[in-house]
Amino acid sequence: MPEVISKGKLCHLANPFLISLLVWLSGCAIQTPPIEQKEAPQSSATQKAAQQAVTSQAPATPTLKRKIALGRITNETNYGQSLLRDRHDDPLGKQVTDLMSKALTESGAYLVFERPDIGRIQAEGSLTGTNLNLIGVDALIIGSLTEFGRKTLGETGFASSSKRQVAFAKVDVRVVDVNTGHVFFATSGAGEASTETASTFGFGSQAGYDGTLNDAAIRQAVAGAVSRLTVEMSSRPWQTYILKADGNRVFLGGGKSQGIKPGMQFAVQTQGEQVKSPQTGALITLPGQVIAQLRIDSLFGDSELNEGSVASVTSGSLAGYKPEQLLIRYEGATQ
Repeated sequence: MPEVISKGKLCHLANPFLISLLVWLSGCAIQTPPIEQKEAPQSSATQKAAQQAVTSQAPATPTLKRKIALGRITNETNYGQSLLRDRHDDPLGKQVTDLMSKALTESGAYLVFERPDIGRIQAEGSLTGTNLNLIGVDALIIGSLTEFGRKTLGETGFASSSKRQVAFAKVDVRVVDVNTGHVFFATSGAGEASTETASTFGFGSQAGYDGTLNDAAIRQAVAGAVSRLTVEMSSRPWQTYILKADGNRVFLGGGKSQGIKPGMQFAVQTQGEQVKSPQTGALITLPGQVIAQLRIDSLFGDSELNEGSVASVTSGSLAGYKPEQLLIRYEGATQ
């Protein structure tokens, strides 16, 4: 006669199986921490730290800050566009412009002058009767946000699933010579940012739409473009100009913040003659002639816009020349 298993004995036999199942489920349901935001090979924090290290001390060689005006930077993608917005209402383009201005200023290689909001500055000055003294620049930067988008990638398994949000941005800029309108340099920068969540049997990290990924991708794209621009601009000849010549004393533009130190040697050159090229129709400046050597004696001024240097003539002569006929180029420091 088959043995009759009591209800209590059945529950007793089932307990080990239930306990094992619960332990297995709890192990599978351990929460997976979200993957942190993905950054470019050189993160924005690393780039900023490098920029601060450069600006915190005077460079070994002069790093004459180029005078740059930041012009039109617009959003040319479909993102953020609607029939209710005109060409003047471009929040994404304004964001790229602000990030570009910040990156150029923090690089320590430029004097950045406002152009997009110049009307507001003029209106503020008119309230107090102040005339805006605009300063000419060496180059104008214009460009646009040409690629921008979001996508969501996911994987689903038997007991787990993951979701990855990715934002991508690309910025194209070009640098224009304000004297000729010639585009002498063009570059681009791209950035990507992402975040990921995962769960097992419904347990794990959960996340909704992350709007900060857009900002991170654009910031990385801007940083890449500014980095390439700085490499190009730094390869151009370092030169400055004479403010005033008083006998053997010569006052030059540029001081401490541009890396000039007492003892540095500079060459004084004549402004080369400009001739029109039959090939391109453009004006070409012929090489000038070195007429004197200068040595920096002291510095003056307290800001980037009013700093200068006092130099003395160590060889040659400036007699017979006006300051506007000459330019100064770096030759090296005395030992």
